[in-house]
Amino acid sequence: MTERVLMKGNEAIAEAAIQAGCRHYFGYPITPQTEIAAYMAKRMPKVGGVFLQAESEIAAINMVYGASAAGKRVMTSSSSPGISLKSEGLSYLAGSDLPAFLVNVQRGGPGLGGIQPSQGDYFQATRGGGHGDFHNIVLAPASVQEMASLTVRGFDLADEYRMTAMILADGMIGQMMEPVLLETGNRKETEKPWALTGTQGARTKNIVTSLFLDPEELEQKSLSRFERYKIVQEKEVLYERFMMDDAEICLVAYGISARVSRNAVSAARERGIRAGLIRPITLWPFPVEALREAAATAKRFLSVEMSMGQMIEDIERAVRCTRPVTLVSRVGGVIPSPEQVLAAIIDAAGGENA
Repeated sequence: MTERVLMKGNEAIAEAAIQAGCRHYFGYPITPQTEIAAYMAKRMPKVGGVFLQAESEIAAINMVYGASAAGKRVMTSSSSPGISLKSEGLSYLAGSDLPAFLVNVQRGGPGLGGIQPSQGDYFQATRGGGHGDFHNIVLAPASVQEMASLTVRGFDLADEYRMTAMILADGMIGQMMEPVLLETGNRKETEKPWALTGTQGARTKNIVTSLFLDPEELEQKSLSRFERYKIVQEKEVLYERFMMDDAEICLVAYGISARVSRNAVSAARERGIRAGLIRPITLWPFPVEALREAAATAKRFLSVEMSMGQMIEDIERAVRCTRPVTLVSRVGGVIPSPEQVLAAIIDAAGGENA
């Protein structure tokens, strides 16, 4: 069954997690994601779940580790400084090949920064978010509907690949309200024969650990993990193309920046400028092939970000530096305007007379 409701982005994540079968939430309040924890505090007891406000972000992520090791669908959420505190736990989850679901509703930084929306955690999310050779699946919603639908998908991907799946949102998407179509009803969880559920005298004991003192054993663990990552890169890339069929200027943007960029592309088209947009929905795995194909016809790329230029590196790598890539950005909690992005498109096209 489905139902359409008006929800805030953060609340849509929380309700979608419950509908996805999550019954364990451990977190700590921090702006601008606190509505997730507040919603879970109200809803979890009503569905037979567990809500626990931990004493710290570090405690919360380690509770996630324990619940995941027991085979449960579990999540935590935070904002930028809180995610930094969870980084060690993310490494332990990866090293133990445990599935988990994590939400980062980004705020300006570094340090405590400010509480306004940002996209400054791109490197932290797409490069692992902790120490060691590992990846998280990173999903970037651009609407409240996607906050919900990508949450459900994130839980499924985490279980399938035994990885952490992360929603990388921003304060604007988290706080805005839009109609959302929610799936309702109980979902069947993935079978987890590796989980610590007790042997019941019927099987050998399972061991969950990230510590391997034999270097060759650790090497093999890492190599096999990256073979799994390779499958994710081949099968799970998500992106959206907008007016790209004949685009000579390709914008690349995610989250709220993509919504702004879409408006700017439409305005550029009205001026006769052949602009288009590729919106990565998975930031890892990044849509490398889509950008590589676009580079066959597009003459220039614009990376529209709310950071000092982080995604631009992935764009340059994707097009193998065969096309110029220009950064269009605002930082500190300021959102790029459609007018700013349009001005950058006009400039890339050769000025006002283009």
